[in-house]
Amino acid sequence: MVENGRVEDTYAEAFEGVYTRVIVTADDEETLRKAAEDATATPSIVIGRIEGGIEKWLSEEETPDNRKGVILQFWGGIDPKKPFSESLIKFEKELSYRIRQDILVKPFTALFNAVTKAEGKMDMMERVGHCGDGYEWVEERYGRKVIIVPIMVPDFIIERYIGYAHGIMGANLWFFCKTKEAVREAGRKALEAISKIEGVVTPFDVCSAGSKPETRYPWIGPTTNHPYCPSLKEKLGEKSKVPKDISYIPEIVINGISMEAVKKAMKVGIEAALTVKDVTKVSAGNYGGKLGKYKIYLRELFP
Repeated sequence: MVENGRVEDTYAEAFEGVYTRVIVTADDEETLRKAAEDATATPSIVIGRIEGGIEKWLSEEETPDNRKGVILQFWGGIDPKKPFSESLIKFEKELSYRIRQDILVKPFTALFNAVTKAEGKMDMMERVGHCGDGYEWVEERYGRKVIIVPIMVPDFIIERYIGYAHGIMGANLWFFCKTKEAVREAGRKALEAISKIEGVVTPFDVCSAGSKPETRYPWIGPTTNHPYCPSLKEKLGEKSKVPKDISYIPEIVINGISMEAVKKAMKVGIEAALTVKDVTKVSAGNYGGKLGKYKIYLRELFP
């Protein structure tokens, strides 16, 4: 049972994004893990690029080619001032970099579509298939139309059409911690609980640097959320929003394919974090609607 007093009466502000969901497979677990971690490293939505996360590890029985696998999600931003098609083109281009530079280059890897309710499809031939320099070909394997990209360690296999859909990005939880140990333990427990929810990823895992939309230096993107920096308590005085006994405020960011999935992930994340003694409360980041149109009220997760 979660005590309401330890869940702040506030909301997490989230926004709409475009995502794809893929299965990556490999011959061995080490290569698979390296490909998954490399491809989803460097969350970069805040600087106008893309981000990704590991949703679930798969057994041989759960993949198209009966090898060990992993479900990855990749997310792109949507510019409301431009046609969606422009955001989609940008997303597809950035996605191709992750596939080519982090997955294709790993020996004996393959990539398959895993979007179950696609709103559209992206053709992987133009930006990934053509890495074969015109020698690539298309055939049916595992009941899917795939591109065979000839490479020096033969060969990279990618499903030709990868789905995309709209989802929820940027939902978040803040843990107010007294000790370093609480940061580590609460983060570990929350991530473990969230990883069991289908359809969500945590692009940053435990993030030490929550940001805000306003900045003195707009050309570098979002900067530190200074009212919540413990080291600035004395300098900011009454403008500081860090409680007296708090020394650390880590954040977990959650992206999900549906609002239902995101809310489930937030709920179990809160429950897990609050089992840690030196976590005094859970809050969330919101920015007066400047970040996104969705408001997820924390206490409403516990009716």
